[in-house]
Amino acid sequence: MAARVTVVGSFVVLLQLQLLLLQVIAGEVPTRRFEYKYSFKGPHLVHSDSTVPFWMHTGNAIPSADQIRITPSLRSQKGSVWTKSKFNSENWEIEVTFRVTGRGRVGADGLALWYTADQGLDGPVFGAADSWNGVGIFFDSFDNDGKKNNPVILVVGNNGQHLYDHQNDGTTQALGSCLRDFRNKPYPVRARIIYYRKTLTVMIHNGFTPNNDDYELCARVENMVLPSEGYYGISAATGGLADDHDVLSFLTFRLLEPGKPVEEPADSGIPQEEKEKYREEYENFQQALDKKKEEFQKDHPDMQGEPADLFETVNERELRQIFEGQNRIHLEIKQLNRQLNMILDEQRRYVTLVTDEMAKKGSNTAPQTGQLPQGELDNIVRYQQEVLRHVGELKNSVTNALNQAAQPPGGGTGSYETSQHFNDIKEHLHIVKRDIGALVQRNVILEKPKCPELPPFPSCLSTTHFFMFVAIQTVLFIGYIMYRSQQEAAAKKFF
Repeated sequence: MAARVTVVGSFVVLLQLQLLLLQVIAGEVPTRRFEYKYSFKGPHLVHSDSTVPFWMHTGNAIPSADQIRITPSLRSQKGSVWTKSKFNSENWEIEVTFRVTGRGRVGADGLALWYTADQGLDGPVFGAADSWNGVGIFFDSFDNDGKKNNPVILVVGNNGQHLYDHQNDGTTQALGSCLRDFRNKPYPVRARIIYYRKTLTVMIHNGFTPNNDDYELCARVENMVLPSEGYYGISAATGGLADDHDVLSFLTFRLLEPGKPVEEPADSGIPQEEKEKYREEYENFQQALDKKKEEFQKDHPDMQGEPADLFETVNERELRQIFEGQNRIHLEIKQLNRQLNMILDEQRRYVTLVTDEMAKKGSNTAPQTGQLPQGELDNIVRYQQEVLRHVGELKNSVTNALNQAAQPPGGGTGSYETSQHFNDIKEHLHIVKRDIGALVQRNVILEKPKCPELPPFPSCLSTTHFFMFVAIQTVLFIGYIMYRSQQEAAAKKFF
């Protein structure tokens, strides 16, 4: 049965995708226009007086800079936010991003999205009024009927004549639903509600992936008639259990059918009274600014006239860049000079050791086992002297480059000479690297050092001590067993 339902659901989704594709081909996809007066999104979401522009909040709702906490995770809390003015459009779309988080395995009560003819500022239905005229999308996280079918998302319509069925979690009144766990997700949960041509579609992003467009179909209601004008709202409530219900953004779009002229809403223009008010505020601000300028000029007569040029010219910028580049070159060459001095010291010490070794072994005419012949040692000494000479030349070259780099820039000739010195340095470094590599390959260990023999490790434990230790451990173990048996016998008296 479950497999059959899955196949049917997959077929429905495929059919809807095909219909959407046909609409795209036929050019029937509506155009979206963002409505800022019916939306909010962080950061800087609230004013200094903790109010949200174009929205009002009631109950326990707490607006902040980046989100609105509809209800905190405390028991018996209610809160809601509603638009201040009605939205007038036959087709619309909203995208809501929210989080429902709590410490318990089960949360309560839930969160609701509203489009109603009147503002439901307070009431028993997820913190909003009952008997509403419009539609509510409920994210119910508590299982009131005990059927193990929560968390659930419900689409419940009302014409203002019916009360919400709390005992059955609204399942008897739901026009569409889907089982989705929206609590404690790694990413915010997103809901997209589309009302287009009398059809309400609910799409859900489950919050498992960071992809904002990873939506899946939750419910679809055909032939649904909603009020032509209504308020948008979000409400939430807690009971014996509690969750944090946080709304990060609420974005509203007006859907324009293709082929129809775009009509500006009646309230899109700024009223004449507000224009006059803004113009008066601007003039007052300009007068105050001019007055402050005059006061500043009176208090600072030495700073009158043309202000100093705070920006550098193109030539100044080029000279500054050249000077900074040569300073960096100077520092790099100094570092290279120090490293070459270290290499020279190592080479001199190595040549000295080899020369001393030759002087000590010079009296022996016949080479012994593990020693090099006299001709081979002479070749090593000559090779080391050659390396020492190359390193000395490299040091002289680096020293000359260092002296020239310390001089101020003198045009294009200095840059060319600096580049030539760097090429010479690279060539000498390659020569040193090749010579040292060849020297390492040809170098042979004169005498293989032998590790000194370690003295025998004395035994810290004699046989007598070992048996005494075993006897003591045995006595202690037998005593513990007897003590434990007495304790168990005493405890049995009480049973």
